[in-house]
Amino acid sequence: MKIQAAILTAAHQPFIVDQVELSEPGAGEVRVRIAASGVCHSDYHLVSGATQHPMPVVPGHEGAGVVESVGAGVTRVKPGDHVTLNWAPDCGECFYCLRGKPNLCETYVAPIWAGTMLDGTTRLRWNGQTVYHFSGLASFAEYAVVPQESCVPIRKDVPLEIAALVGCAVATGVGAVIYTAGVRSGESVVVFGCGGVGLSIVQGALLAGAEKIIAVDTNPAKMEIARQFGATHALLSSSSTLDEIRALTGGRGAEHAFEAVGIPALQELAFQAIRPGGTLTLAGLSAMGTGTNLPGAVITRQEKVIKGSYYGTVNASRDFPMLLDLYAAGKLKLDQLISRRYPLNQINEAYQEMLSGSLARGVIVFD
Repeated sequence: MKIQAAILTAAHQPFIVDQVELSEPGAGEVRVRIAASGVCHSDYHLVSGATQHPMPVVPGHEGAGVVESVGAGVTRVKPGDHVTLNWAPDCGECFYCLRGKPNLCETYVAPIWAGTMLDGTTRLRWNGQTVYHFSGLASFAEYAVVPQESCVPIRKDVPLEIAALVGCAVATGVGAVIYTAGVRSGESVVVFGCGGVGLSIVQGALLAGAEKIIAVDTNPAKMEIARQFGATHALLSSSSTLDEIRALTGGRGAEHAFEAVGIPALQELAFQAIRPGGTLTLAGLSAMGTGTNLPGAVITRQEKVIKGSYYGTVNASRDFPMLLDLYAAGKLKLDQLISRRYPLNQINEAYQEMLSGSLARGVIVFD
């Protein structure tokens, strides 16, 4: 079938919105009519070159929609189901899945990073050439063919643009707090970066019962936004940020710091913001090949802990529905997370506004 999609042909080039050919779903695959797809930095890493990937590619990894048809052998979903898409599908049987880490599933890593379906082939063509699927989803398109393992059935009374955000920003942020870091009631938390993931970390800290939630960002507009999402303090990043954090935390630093941007220098600053015995959780995705300089002597002498958080350490099948239940119960502010909605043909504008830092989250919406 012919559909409209956003295509990236090379790094440092704009998205091209054009007609592409989408094949029918193969065995174990599902065709989803995409309702919404979040505007996330992870897709922009393809544009900046920070993430290496086969091209041309249809990006988009934070999506939700309605199942239209299924291939042979599909048992997880049926036509008419509402689904949030999971960009890290899990097999349930590998070394990591059996040890409670489905977000680290090793079975599907190779085809996902190769930009293909699980059988090593693609379902997209453009002007006679093969087009790759980012994260096995390619949700910047009217329709997507995805592995059934990437489909998480969800309740139908939740707007699909909200369900899309749960597929990346919300799961990554809330999960980093609850599952990766294990923040406990009464602890202090500092969050560096108040985009979609950072604001979700703020909400996760509020859910966990953190006593102090300190949000840090370079954009003045984010100060009030962070407070609306539960931050007890909002600091505009400056040369005195560490002093301000320590003043708010008994002179020692926070029990937990979260870096939600993926900038090495900011990760190093976040390390300094935790007290001895504290935990730094890295939730932002750094550019491939970059390094972070953390002092081994301090780590040892002060028993500081550094954790990586990939997809918030979530179990998508369990946690996506749970997060939407929290939203429906009024315990997660997800409507407020969406700053602006865009049609697909405004995707380049959407990313320019994302880079300006003035938005919480933008969303591409489809009729």
